[in-house]
Amino acid sequence: MERIKVFIRSVQKEVIKERQRLFVYLHSDPLLGLFFEPFLFENLPASDQRTDSVYLNEVSRCDIYIGLFGTQYGYEDPEGLSPTEREFDEATREHKTRLVYVLGDSSLLRHPKMSKLIQKVGIDMIRKSFNTADELTSGVYASLVNYLKEKEIIRTGPFDAALNEKAVLEDLDPDKISEFVRIAKAKRGFPLPVESSPEIILTHLNLFEKGRVSNAALLLFGKQPQRFFISSEIKCAHFHGFDVVKPIPAYQVYKGDVFQLVNQAVDFVLSRVDVSVGTREESTQVPVDYELPRAAVSEAIVNAIAHRDYTSNGSVQVMLFKDRLEIWNPGHLPLGLNPAKLRLPHNSIPANPLLAEPMYRTIGYRNG
Repeated sequence: MERIKVFIRSVQKEVIKERQRLFVYLHSDPLLGLFFEPFLFENLPASDQRTDSVYLNEVSRCDIYIGLFGTQYGYEDPEGLSPTEREFDEATREHKTRLVYVLGDSSLLRHPKMSKLIQKVGIDMIRKSFNTADELTSGVYASLVNYLKEKEIIRTGPFDAALNEKAVLEDLDPDKISEFVRIAKAKRGFPLPVESSPEIILTHLNLFEKGRVSNAALLLFGKQPQRFFISSEIKCAHFHGFDVVKPIPAYQVYKGDVFQLVNQAVDFVLSRVDVSVGTREESTQVPVDYELPRAAVSEAIVNAIAHRDYTSNGSVQVMLFKDRLEIWNPGHLPLGLNPAKLRLPHNSIPANPLLAEPMYRTIGYRNG
């Protein structure tokens, strides 16, 4: 990802230490340094260009304008405006994100034009005051993290609830959505009629907002889920013995929505374990008894798919050995849980709650 350009401006002599410290802080912070590229004029090499034109050009190129306003107004051009005010005006015209931090409080004696500039800033945006470099850096940190959240570059909620910036409603299969409603009504009493529009059904499931679809919607009902999440496939392997050793008798990589993945993986396992077939003495339905209980296999695979970390490049792996079935998924246990606690009664903490609920409503009933 290309880093976000940040233009830092002040009347140089007044807050030069704070400005330099902020520049270093943005470069060195473990989080902000990943996303932001700060700009200071004094770090540019010498060139045959007017200073004011270079500054205005950098403002037009930046994504975020940070203004550090003190008591001085600075050099004034023939029209009586300082470069600082011209750059702020340029950032406003260009609809840049503007963050302004004012040194000191309202009692501080300021140049009349700087006071007027601060008043202008306050008309259509919130400005913050600071007295120390620490206050400045903490304020900028909070603002930039909020910027990353608003742009959905980082998220604090579950992955499945995030709205996908590349997807549109047409990337979902309406037949899959209708089939889900039909099965969910039969199994769990889903309240909406089958004839409901995809928008209404998705909104009811919290998978659609402001014309955008969530990551969970794509995994559940997407026409091609792996186009958006390439590692959302499931890899199945059958080994001769007790270890991962070649040759591998059977190896498959399955793609599709989460329902299709479950069905394909379950079929892979059950088609390769011992099975006994009974008679019709007690029923017209022939009893089939698999070496591994079908319900247990299905439940384990569902959990692996529903609770995996979809930001990982890893895939769910199903490995059948002579003496056991192993199912792996990328991710980690929720905070507060460990393998020992899983053997005891514990709270359900789904990693992807919006993905898990529709799977719970229908799993075992949908054919792949």
